[in-house]
Amino acid sequence: MSSLQIALDEYLSVRRALGYKLVLEGRLLRRFIEFAKHARADYITTELALKWATQPAHAQPSQWANRLGMVRRFARYCCPNDPRTVVPPPDLLPHQYRRVAPYIYSDQEIIRLLEAARQLPSTIGLRRHTFATLFGLYAASGLRANEALRLDRDDVDLINGVLTIRDTKFGKTRYVPVHPSTRHALQRYANLRDRLCRTPSSPRFFLSDRGTRVTYDM
Repeated sequence: MSSLQIALDEYLSVRRALGYKLVLEGRLLRRFIEFAKHARADYITTELALKWATQPAHAQPSQWANRLGMVRRFARYCCPNDPRTVVPPPDLLPHQYRRVAPYIYSDQEIIRLLEAARQLPSTIGLRRHTFATLFGLYAASGLRANEALRLDRDDVDLINGVLTIRDTKFGKTRYVPVHPSTRHALQRYANLRDRLCRTPSSPRFFLSDRGTRVTYDM
């Protein structure tokens, strides 16, 4: 194991102990370590950080700046233990973040999306219902993508029509009441899911044909 890999494990452990999740940052910094390994680099330099940060070439400048910022924070942690470490200057990749204008789906577009989801191929007949119900829940509740995917069965109160959203973006839990029509749709899905998938391997509310949780990549 390289010295940079050891330092990264310590860095992530320390920051996570302070309450930072660092899911994306941890994943990207591990890619940076692999990049450094292929470059035969034992310590961080500005040139190394800049080459890695500006990949992929088609990415937005804001993404490059974010990647460089991750390496800068890691480099500051490495400095006391390895004086060869160079912390890249903060203004190497200046950018001004511009939020993309949101696209609001019309009612007809949502209906077409749900109809298309109901046509998805499925080995046991569950997949099409999983995605149609999931997309319908997004439209009806405004939940973030992963909030709905992380719902366990116990988080969905089908009697009172209340969803328990745990460990949200800011580490809090909140309750989301849903319309009776949404509750009925969730109940129909739950009945069908339990009939088609009698021995699931996951406690999640939304399941794949194999009885596993539905991931963001899916």
